Amino acid sequence: MAAKTEDFWTHIQAEVMDKAKGASGEATSCGIEHAENPCAIVIFGATGDLTARMLLPAMCRLMRYGAMPDNFAIIGASRTELSSEAFRERMRGALTEEGQEYEYLETFGDLAKRLFYCHVQFDDPSSFKGLADCLQEKDKEFGLGGNRVFYLAVPPEAYEDISRGLGEAGLSRSEGNGSFARMVVEKPFGHDLASAQKLDRVLHKSFDEDQIFRIDHYLAKETVQNIMIFRFANSIFEPMWNRDFIESVRITAVESLGVEHRAGYYDHAGVLRDMFQNHMMQLLSLSAMEPPSAFEGNMIRDEKSKVFRSLRPFSEETLARHLVLGQYTSGSIEGHKVPAYLDEPGVAADSRTPTFAAMKVFIDNWRWHGVPFYVTSGKRLAAKRTEIVVKFREVPCSMFGRQLGDQISGNTLTLGIQPREEISLTFQTKMPGPKVCLRSVLMNFDYNQGVTGPFLEAYDKVLLDCMLGDHTLFWRQDGVNLCWSFLAPALEAADSARKDDLLSFYRAGSWGPQEVRRLMEGAKG
Repeated sequence: MAAKTEDFWTHIQAEVMDKAKGASGEATSCGIEHAENPCAIVIFGATGDLTARMLLPAMCRLMRYGAMPDNFAIIGASRTELSSEAFRERMRGALTEEGQEYEYLETFGDLAKRLFYCHVQFDDPSSFKGLADCLQEKDKEFGLGGNRVFYLAVPPEAYEDISRGLGEAGLSRSEGNGSFARMVVEKPFGHDLASAQKLDRVLHKSFDEDQIFRIDHYLAKETVQNIMIFRFANSIFEPMWNRDFIESVRITAVESLGVEHRAGYYDHAGVLRDMFQNHMMQLLSLSAMEPPSAFEGNMIRDEKSKVFRSLRPFSEETLARHLVLGQYTSGSIEGHKVPAYLDEPGVAADSRTPTFAAMKVFIDNWRWHGVPFYVTSGKRLAAKRTEIVVKFREVPCSMFGRQLGDQISGNTLTLGIQPREEISLTFQTKMPGPKVCLRSVLMNFDYNQGVTGPFLEAYDKVLLDCMLGDHTLFWRQDGVNLCWSFLAPALEAADSARKDDLLSFYRAGSWGPQEVRRLMEGAKG
């Protein structure tokens, strides 16, 4: 009888283990959604760098994975006068650069049959009549049902003209048969709060809020999306995700690269506008938000906005203690000498633009009151690293005082985003041997371990979500406004004469200004 019982439970356990393999990450794959609704994708600024480097390869991958609609057309729109044939050849040439020919050329052959070009002068409303005629023609040819996605891969100065032109041409509204018209805009969403609000008013003259998709490609990175899954799909972590158990949170996104070809833009924007108002605030909200009642776009963005509303405002006193701004000088990275920021091509010789910022942020709500969030981003640092590090509190008293002293290091959880896509947790164990000695050990999970099947890049995901009409990974205007409002004192300090007291300098290839260490002094500061 005992043997039969043992066999029964052995059998049940085997079944449970088989079912658990799918959840364990072993030899699993995750299918890609297929955009069911046909549509025309109109790319403004189609002859630019973003289209060639990001958007076209993304659409090639989506087509190869079977994610594109069965019926679609891609229309490039720009000021340059080109034929559709010339535009296809230009795009083919772009795909063959940087060793991409083998990966994309076969797919591009099929894509090219649905790739067209329309010359549009953005500041001439009558020019949009030609685009409307082109869209109507492709609607009939490919059966697109009047569905349109307008992607603005252009400088922000052109947003107003394009939005107005689309509205006056009647292209911003659906045709009343269940069709859709959507506009996709890239960051930056304004230069400050006032300009962001003005841009919003301009866009809403032609498009409703649910038609506007404000892209932050950081949100489409797999490991960024995984933050919510890790927090809310694992019951062992969420109960400890609060001020009772967590001492501090460090959110870091630094890189070894300089300003490269973006000096013209960057010297006017600086690190706060380039990184903090968008990417860093999103990482902060994902780390701190409450669980939404459903995994749905507006509910998720509601919770993010609650975090932004709870950010403790900077005062003149706390700004001086909780903000460090820096600019890189010449140095060496991986054995190569690199110039100072002021010596980069396109940078003003007397520029005081910060290339590094670190701030201590507090969230005044029930979950996080008193817990410092250290948010850091910069260029020309020692290495590329994007991560969220959660430091748990030390044990309240030590039963090992005689053997180990009064202090045992708290556990640390690291969510690695770039370049290592991983989750790691440190915890204390006994060192083998006759004495009681502790050692910190590391439990590590490689995000891509055991994964098979297609993998979407960030732009693949946001393009697919635009076609699906899913706002989950996109900004909503209230979040944009709240972040600009929170950062306003820091931006004013960086832009005004007072910045001379705040701007520090750091050697390229280092880990930033020495002044960063003062941020770590006093968690309650």
